[in-house]
Amino acid sequence: MKILPDVLGVLTDPRTVIERDRIYIPFELDNRLYERVNRTLREAGGRWDGRRAVRAHVFPRDIESFMADAIAAGEFPSRYDTGWYPTPPAVVEQVLTLAGISEKYPGKTTLEPSAGIGSIAGPAVARGAVVDVVELDEHRASVLDGHGVYRRVVQGDFLSIAPLSYGEGFARVVMNPPFSDALSHVSHALAFLGDDGVLVSVLPEWVNWMSSRACVEFRALLKKHDGEIIPLPQSSFRDAGTNVNTVLAVVSTGPGHTIRNHSWHARQPKQLDLFGSAA
Repeated sequence: MKILPDVLGVLTDPRTVIERDRIYIPFELDNRLYERVNRTLREAGGRWDGRRAVRAHVFPRDIESFMADAIAAGEFPSRYDTGWYPTPPAVVEQVLTLAGISEKYPGKTTLEPSAGIGSIAGPAVARGAVVDVVELDEHRASVLDGHGVYRRVVQGDFLSIAPLSYGEGFARVVMNPPFSDALSHVSHALAFLGDDGVLVSVLPEWVNWMSSRACVEFRALLKKHDGEIIPLPQSSFRDAGTNVNTVLAVVSTGPGHTIRNHSWHARQPKQLDLFGSAA
């Protein structure tokens, strides 16, 4: 849900207090603006508590991180959305740890497809990674570009970008793809990994049991290459606006792998013209 400019102005006003599970606006709004603010905060999951001791919009969860992401992006996932859900800090920590992105080993080239506003990519940079990002949404891509910390920011559909548009494979791919087409994004992302690379992806929990061809093939790929699926605690994404249960998938391109990674693509005969130009 897009946040209207005047509502965004209220939320970013220095007098507005966003703390723990509530948002407190200690100044008067005209009736129409109040209705727009109230509608936005209700859509984000808050409710007005008019008791004298409260007089704030109260949420069933800690709202600070969620609202920071929403204000930066100028939007948030409403209960009607199924696409962009910012990755919560606890999940980001686990993703980066599993990927081996650490201040102790700086300089790892890292790709985040569908990067949103950098919930994973930003902390990866803070740990010393050299990060490229891709983001479909034009506004969110401009937010990423404005951070000024990424080696390359590409605005476009990740699935339309050819692996060989990058000169080398990445040491790491970390991602939280759109759940509506998650396995297509992961399968495509494997083609961007270098040799001895590691991919860590957030995925919906149903990849564990769904009998679709894509899920069956993905589980077989993980088994063949000693990958794993790691459950996340229930409601790990509640603060991001969804109660969909999630897991982390980890797969690497170690010695003897047969994954069609960047090196595999680079070895294919060029006359086959399998790949288009960079998006």
